[in-house]
Amino acid sequence: MMTVLTIPAPAVLPAGEIVAVNVSAEEYMAAYAETFHEWAEGVVIKMSPESLRHARIIKYLQHVLDAYMALNPVGSVLTAPFVMQLDAIARFREPDVQVILNTNPGQLTDTAMIGPADICIEVVSAESVARDYGDKFAEYEKAGVREYWVVDPIRQRCQFNRLDAAGIYAAISPDDTGHYRTPLLPKLAVHVPTLWQADLPDFFAIGQAVQAMFNAE
Repeated sequence: MMTVLTIPAPAVLPAGEIVAVNVSAEEYMAAYAETFHEWAEGVVIKMSPESLRHARIIKYLQHVLDAYMALNPVGSVLTAPFVMQLDAIARFREPDVQVILNTNPGQLTDTAMIGPADICIEVVSAESVARDYGDKFAEYEKAGVREYWVVDPIRQRCQFNRLDAAGIYAAISPDDTGHYRTPLLPKLAVHVPTLWQADLPDFFAIGQAVQAMFNAE
């Protein structure tokens, strides 16, 4: 069941374009969630329009993860504006991509993931730098998102953050070949340099590449 929260605006406003304050969680879900807005302690933040590059990277990562799930159906892959509801820290965020494993103790409903996703991916835009590297890093860590990937096409770098035993994000680097691997998705290898290509692999090439990951020793 959706928790209704009415919270005064925080002393320090979150990063981003503020469009409303003192908004309840119920009001946010009814009026703002489906139009690319997020909610933090009663404050509604408008997400900037996607650039073509931003949109293509999100689609590429979604296709990679969807292909993985087709071969190893261990969870669900969802994209914005699907809401991740973090009641414990009074945040409703819309990650660019979120992976929710079948073992996740939260509740995946028709309108929101209630609780932290297992993996959240944000693709950085010029407008979202402070939010993606700052606000969301702190929020996802505190909420218990097990991995937070920051994909930054502006600076052509990725920051892969993984919760350690103390619940603190540790930065995990790709291997010497530029591949990032996670124990949450065995056999998956995300090739970071591919993300910066002018032309990203198409749907069929992605499927073949993911199939090859499973066939590799």
